[in-house]
Amino acid sequence: MSTSDSLPHQPYAGQSAAPDFPSAGLPNPSIISADAHLASLRQDIAQARRIVVKIGSSSLTGDNHLVDPARIDRFVDAFQARMLRGTDIIVVSSGAVAAGMAPLGLQSRPADLATKQAAAAVGQVHLAHHWARSFARYGRTVAQVLLTASDAGIRSRARNAQRTLDRLRRMRVVPIVNENDTVATAEFHFGDNDRLAALVAHLVQADALVLLSDVDGLYDRNPQEPGARFIPEVRSGHDLQGVVAGDGGKVGTGGMASKVAAARLAARGGVPVLLAAADNVGPALDDASVGTVFYPRDNRISAWKFWALHAADSTGVLRVDQGAMEAVISGGHSLLAVGITGVEGEFRVGDIVDITGPEGQLLGRGEVRFDAVELRSLIGKRSEELPEGKRRSVVHADYLSHYASRL
Repeated sequence: MSTSDSLPHQPYAGQSAAPDFPSAGLPNPSIISADAHLASLRQDIAQARRIVVKIGSSSLTGDNHLVDPARIDRFVDAFQARMLRGTDIIVVSSGAVAAGMAPLGLQSRPADLATKQAAAAVGQVHLAHHWARSFARYGRTVAQVLLTASDAGIRSRARNAQRTLDRLRRMRVVPIVNENDTVATAEFHFGDNDRLAALVAHLVQADALVLLSDVDGLYDRNPQEPGARFIPEVRSGHDLQGVVAGDGGKVGTGGMASKVAAARLAARGGVPVLLAAADNVGPALDDASVGTVFYPRDNRISAWKFWALHAADSTGVLRVDQGAMEAVISGGHSLLAVGITGVEGEFRVGDIVDITGPEGQLLGRGEVRFDAVELRSLIGKRSEELPEGKRRSVVHADYLSHYASRL
């Protein structure tokens, strides 16, 4: 293990120092391991070959809002121990805005966009340097990957990000992903890195997502309140009934509510999730014996359908009648012109549009096969009533993704 602050100037050579997993920093609530399914899911996470790990701002910075090198070293020690087992790790790191606060003399997280972006521009340099320095102790090279919501929302950009992350992985480089706050706009941003982590997990086809925070798992209320109940597993939305989750803290944007939303988003895409305390990163990455696990969907949806539902930019709306709504939510059916009652927006062929029901409820999304002007003349018509050359579905079943089962 190198003690120098210099960064590697050659590819990772393979076996290097093998640190122990850091010991647990927080006591973990009792987990009933007698449940075979629960134990099996934790084992799957412990043996996952490709994982995304998200770390929040408060876990990387001290009370002075400066990046804490000792904290980053502890994370990297755990990552190195896990990677020596043959696991690829993609890190989603918050902390750029928080790391920029002290150098700019800011006492609290900036509220206006320009100051936030200025803090991110300064903090990103500090954050990237600390990650690179820490991984260099093991001869590993890191890459900074900055994404915006518009990068995920446009399919060609999402593919480029996917290819870049895959190539970095194959070259044995550790990607450090963050939202590009410096150029993101108020209208087009992830809002917090929890959602970004869920999208990255699906983008790289991860076997597991680990969300690390300052709480040791999910509780039905603030864990500091008397009688708060620890929840070791979430199989569906029914397990979250009555759960009260809070918002972000002083230096972050994502509280427990955003972590639960991100965990469910990843699980809907077929990725198992472990939500645990950052202080317990050792056991979280060693045997997943800490925190709360979120069960994935059995039928993992395709990358395209996940992207269309949760990342793509929608350019219009198709309103449908009751019959078309039932066909959409049952799955496997294309959307025909006869079932459409209204068209909103000025979309083109190949754009992603929202599909809404008779009462305006959002049903799903799909890739439209007509532009808006042409489609308005076809509304409500049966296939035999359409001109030759236009007797096709408006949204083909292969390119229609629905929200029918979100629990």
